[in-house]
Amino acid sequence: MKNIKPSFFKNLSLVFLTLAVIIGCEREISDDSVLATFPSTGDVFIDNPVNLTDDFFISFDPAEGANTEGFGTDNNVAYAGTSSIRIDVPAPNDPNGGFIGGIFKDRGEGRDLTGYDALTFWAKGSLTATVGLVGFGTDFIDDKYAVSRENIQLSTDWRKYTIPIPNASRLVQEKGMFIFSAGSQSTNGFGYTLWIDELKFENLGTIAQPNPVILDGQDLVQQSFTGSSISISGLTQTYNIESGENVTVQAAPSYFDFLSSDTSVAAVNELGVVSVVGSGSALITATMGSVLATGSLEVTATGALPIAPVPTLAASNVKSIFSDEYTVETTSDYTPDFGGSTTQVAVVTANNDSVLIYSNNNFTGIIFDNTVDASVLSFMHVDVYAQQAGVQVEFQIRDIGANGVVNTNIFTGQPEGDDADKRFTASGLTVNGWNSFDIPLNAGILNQKNNLGAIILAGGPNFILDNIYFYIP
Repeated sequence: MKNIKPSFFKNLSLVFLTLAVIIGCEREISDDSVLATFPSTGDVFIDNPVNLTDDFFISFDPAEGANTEGFGTDNNVAYAGTSSIRIDVPAPNDPNGGFIGGIFKDRGEGRDLTGYDALTFWAKGSLTATVGLVGFGTDFIDDKYAVSRENIQLSTDWRKYTIPIPNASRLVQEKGMFIFSAGSQSTNGFGYTLWIDELKFENLGTIAQPNPVILDGQDLVQQSFTGSSISISGLTQTYNIESGENVTVQAAPSYFDFLSSDTSVAAVNELGVVSVVGSGSALITATMGSVLATGSLEVTATGALPIAPVPTLAASNVKSIFSDEYTVETTSDYTPDFGGSTTQVAVVTANNDSVLIYSNNNFTGIIFDNTVDASVLSFMHVDVYAQQAGVQVEFQIRDIGANGVVNTNIFTGQPEGDDADKRFTASGLTVNGWNSFDIPLNAGILNQKNNLGAIILAGGPNFILDNIYFYIP
């Protein structure tokens, strides 16, 4: 599956009838003045698409590897009625694209879905594959109320699937009727066929026991700085459905109501972006409906963060992992949740510059989503900021092994052999200032740097990183 990360950060407008008051003339307001309403049609595909755009499948970008040739309808296979949606999931080496995915979009001004509690559909596969993502709320414009359920398991028989709506009261004008993304990772690279039928929004009345979560359920304590911003992530809602299964969906921030205990220190908007505006501490929490979400963020700010050194190397000499000055070579996972790790990490924007703030680190990593070929490059650069004396940060540059897995071992004794040459300790740090390091890609990593997969971080326990990139002078 292509890793699709819809954007949640634009506004959706409500349409109101105008109530006018003219100066010098008192006008009576009609009792007929009401909020504008939108169709409440629940059906999305029932033998045919229902009130969707003419070309009702809108694909992800082919330039990103999306296959536009495998979508259609099938008049020979159906769960009910006479036809179904047919999706031919390609093999990774398909010349038309290695995955398939896109959205269905309402053709009008949007639908009022406040009377429903779930999107449901029937599906089966030619193989018992796993579909990476299904959901709704993505329209390629606002995506304000995007919802996704990940990794649904197909059977070769028809089965019903349920995607609970996190907070239906928000969906007064929704255009994103369905989203899916599917690849062949679960089938060892073999393509397969997926059929979908009876796709519709329903009011099941059996969606129960809501359990909203922010920050993956963690109670984080985060050092920050005035003028910085932090995006609340790890947003989910879990419901128990009629089958007894607990179903978890990824939910956009706009389904939540966020609260700051002290807005003179930190304010948080409807998109879950925390703006640190003053010194002190503030606790950020959230609710969905009347239910308090699990997880919180305690922000402590002591002043402004100095801007990190601005890189001056030509972009052609750099393969960037994390820096605002260069386009990243690959996206990365900054919170890999290694077993036994106590690390908390946040991406924070301060002075229009994004930094990585690490708290209570014992060991963690930056895991690349795609390998980096640094075979013609000579160094890894990193800028480190420490707020207290005695901080040391160990960097271990790791490649992808023959088994296709990043070697993430953390060694506790004296390093031996090549492993001693894959690590570098940043020590003697100037306190409350940026420290720049250029780590040679030699010795133990020299013959493996064409297949780099991770940077393992040990030590600390508290530090800030910026401008992480591989380069040649």
